[in-house]
Amino acid sequence: MRGSVHSGSAGPGRHRVVVLVRHGVMPMELGLVHQLFGSARAPGGGERLYEVVTCALVPGEIRTDADFPVRVEHGPELLGTADTVIVPASHEEDGAASEVRLSRPLAEAFSRIRPGTRTASICTGAFVLAAAGLLDGRPATTHWKSADRFRELYPAVELDPDVLYTDDGDVLTSAGEASGIDLCLHMIRRDHGAAVANEVARSTVVPPHRDGGQAQFIQRPVPETRRSSTGTARAWALRRLDRPLSLRELAAQESMSVRTFSRRFREEVGITPVQWLTQRRLERARQLLEETDLPVDRVATDAGFGTGASLRQHFQAALGVSPSAYRSTFRGAGAPAAGDPPPPGRESPSARGAGAGVSADR
Repeated sequence: MRGSVHSGSAGPGRHRVVVLVRHGVMPMELGLVHQLFGSARAPGGGERLYEVVTCALVPGEIRTDADFPVRVEHGPELLGTADTVIVPASHEEDGAASEVRLSRPLAEAFSRIRPGTRTASICTGAFVLAAAGLLDGRPATTHWKSADRFRELYPAVELDPDVLYTDDGDVLTSAGEASGIDLCLHMIRRDHGAAVANEVARSTVVPPHRDGGQAQFIQRPVPETRRSSTGTARAWALRRLDRPLSLRELAAQESMSVRTFSRRFREEVGITPVQWLTQRRLERARQLLEETDLPVDRVATDAGFGTGASLRQHFQAALGVSPSAYRSTFRGAGAPAAGDPPPPGRESPSARGAGAGVSADR
């Protein structure tokens, strides 16, 4: 991993998350960090796993992009105690960003962060991480509306505006406000395993996992009412992921030609049927790796990849890690599967794997 992550500075076994807010902060982004990390508990309803605290460059009243302020009691000195630093967006500052370096107050604040501290951004908070030099030569994302400006200011960053979040070990970024939820849940999963993250998601009533490589938006998310939905075919396929499925079979569930089905599927879902099926199979494989001790070959069969070699190929293409390394990472720090190798140093979530177990017959 590029840098290590400190642990336990907020007390025995408790990880301290420090949120740095600026004038123009979006209340939803500030609240979601506190809600998600603050509700993470050890399995069985045990002790809280994180301490979440907020700081500002100058303590006191901080303007938000709503009609109410928030009062922040702590100054930037709190950054020196962090295990994870999260920088939400600023409605006032990020939209007018024109400097490629941090302002003096922000630079002084960032100088307090200990080497190896995990640092993350939500939405256009990525502008701050880029100005601090933390993203040069590394993958990152930000809100798609700000992508062109970001590229102009920070050409050395490997910007991908088409994903929900990126994970480069000790530096993570997310797109819009809602994708901050995905990023926080991802970090909780990485720290403590899928079971803890799923319980946080369940208590917050949000989806437990959306892959980082999922597109930020679909051009036409709601089909025109005169057109038939492809939802029946999707539901049918989800019950048969372990089987080879052809486009002809999927189209038949909607009584469409393959050509019409493929076009309408992409209009409704935003990706092709082959890409969608591969994503669902990867999700199934990840679930089995996280929650069971099934051998990799059996996971491959149950998820519809056919062979362990095919599963490994798709995992490497989509996630940049092997199935065994993924299992070791996401079963939680205290419960690696027997015989698995150490956790990988870097995960690069993506949803661009090639199709598996589907034939494009016409």
